[in-house]
Amino acid sequence: MTASASAPDPAWLPDEAFRALGSRRVLVHGSGTPADTVYEEVTAACAAFGGEAYRVADPGPDRPYDLLLRTRPERMTELGAEGFVVERRDDRTTVTAGAPHGLLHGFFHVVRLGPAAFAGDLTAETHRPALALRMLDHWDNVSVHPVMGQVERGYAGGSLFWRDGVARGSRGELDRVRAHGRLLAASGINAVAVNNVNVHAEEARLLTDRIGEVAGLADALRPYGIRTHLSVTFAAPVVLGGLPTADPLDEAVRAWWAAATGRVYAAIPDFGGFVVKADSEGQPGPFAYGRTHADGANLLADALAPYGGTVHWRAFVYDHRQDWRDRSTDRARAAYDHFTPLDGAFRANAVLQVKHGPMDFQVREPVSPVIGAMPDTRIAVELQATQEYTGQQRHVCALAPMWSEVLRFRPEGETGASVGELARGGLVAVSNAGDDPYWTGHPLAQANLYTVGRLGWRPDADPFRVLDEWIELTFTPGRTPDPERLRAGLRAVVYGSWRTYEKYTAPLGVGFMVQPGHHYGPSVDGYEYSPWGTYHFADRDGVGVDRSRATGTGYAAQYAKPWSELYESPDTCPDELLLFFHHVPYGHVLHSGKTVIQHIYDTHFEGVEEVEEALRVWASLAGLVEPGRHARVAERYEEQLRSAREWRDHVNSYFLRKSGVPDARGRRIY
Repeated sequence: MTASASAPDPAWLPDEAFRALGSRRVLVHGSGTPADTVYEEVTAACAAFGGEAYRVADPGPDRPYDLLLRTRPERMTELGAEGFVVERRDDRTTVTAGAPHGLLHGFFHVVRLGPAAFAGDLTAETHRPALALRMLDHWDNVSVHPVMGQVERGYAGGSLFWRDGVARGSRGELDRVRAHGRLLAASGINAVAVNNVNVHAEEARLLTDRIGEVAGLADALRPYGIRTHLSVTFAAPVVLGGLPTADPLDEAVRAWWAAATGRVYAAIPDFGGFVVKADSEGQPGPFAYGRTHADGANLLADALAPYGGTVHWRAFVYDHRQDWRDRSTDRARAAYDHFTPLDGAFRANAVLQVKHGPMDFQVREPVSPVIGAMPDTRIAVELQATQEYTGQQRHVCALAPMWSEVLRFRPEGETGASVGELARGGLVAVSNAGDDPYWTGHPLAQANLYTVGRLGWRPDADPFRVLDEWIELTFTPGRTPDPERLRAGLRAVVYGSWRTYEKYTAPLGVGFMVQPGHHYGPSVDGYEYSPWGTYHFADRDGVGVDRSRATGTGYAAQYAKPWSELYESPDTCPDELLLFFHHVPYGHVLHSGKTVIQHIYDTHFEGVEEVEEALRVWASLAGLVEPGRHARVAERYEEQLRSAREWRDHVNSYFLRKSGVPDARGRRIY
């Protein structure tokens, strides 16, 4: 299928993905909205591929079927609301769930299995999500913002939810919203925040007189088990309610939030809760009233508690008016310093939403120490699927391997829990989807949207197996004349793309060598003398930020052992994070055996060469990939190659002039 404005790309749910299921006799047993959705899906698949679909009140042991999808409420305790069991014996495949939401996930599991779901015997396998919440935060503005546009940090067109200042449901344009919910459910996502965390005037009103528009979006997402959340401004009692204060301990403020929240649940009974960015980058918050973040979060948690809702309070709080000459101020320290003293002070239905690294979604960062330092607080780990600092969906950069490294990291060492186990508040990702016909601008960026949900379901999953799932569903190699060449080619351009991007951009964990404002393309000193922070401290003698306890900002000491000891010394710090933790001479020898300066030169040349090779591989797949999709990716690869060469030349030239050390291999540096 070719993507168009009226018929968007089917992504990982092309018709062909349903062939194995739709050519059989299928029984559906269960009631409730997601069970209704399962029956509709099965009916459509069977109509397309010659099978038979039946909705049955009693499946009965003697009824003929190839696939039985059933709910058994008595198994809710065992399976939870979203779990399911799949098994195959006597030439029959059965999916059993305790609730309709589990049936929906079981159905999409069969779609992922394809023909394997109907081959041989399968001992009963139980599948339950490791994380109860897997959410996308859409940074969508209701109206086109004069600076940030329709979608802040969005690289895939306009908003899926809003057009011309109103919700798409108000314009009768919900088909695309439903299709989005369907794709998300198939990957494991179960919650969506539909507006920007930087809440502007129009977005603020969604909480009150425009809640009906949000309800229309919730109606479109609900059939696929997606709960709707809303970003709100902490100052809502002032800007919407006319109160003189938003003090979280003021009784009138508490009453206003309670009443407003009640009206939200009257319109959307299964509403998920609020997302809040407070006292961060100019957004209002409790600091104005001498209150803590726990005071602010608990205000909203108390308003939501009677309805089972949750407040997601973002921990992205730091001083964005720094003096670049002051080396004691360290943005990386900020979240830990602000929040760890408050551990245990947050309500049970308050979730602290922590970025996976201490900075801002850079191509390489250490894992945030906050995640392992607040055992009495529900933590949600926040990722960024939209590629703000990783190529903005003009470059191929499959982030599943990076996210997997984060989720497998053990903040207290090998005997402690992993980040995926500590994320009791869930996994949240900033969305990379828009109204672009291919959803994500770059068709290969769909991989990032898919893997967020799959890693939320199983944080310990092999990221390359998840990417293989996406490849098999999206490109259906089995239906092409040369499936192995297609698989090999797709793996070649996707698997290593994150490390390729890292090679030709900011080296060794230093980060932020981007053009200020829009963050696309190289500018080595772009933020170096900025109030937003200082990131590499390059001079004639060396490069990097000293974050050691002994001589630097002390950030390394925020980690528990063994990490605090490992990061403390440049002799033990991992190469890929060296410049994040230490200022070292250009001649410092890495564990790889190369000097820092030679590593910079070599990786930037290698990164460009790898993009050139990826472009050649993609060109060779022209006869095996749908033409429109192939052409869009080829176009994006041309831009990626141009940009990679620009990065190489800017970074290498900068450090040649700064260090005075020539390339040992004698290559030309511009």
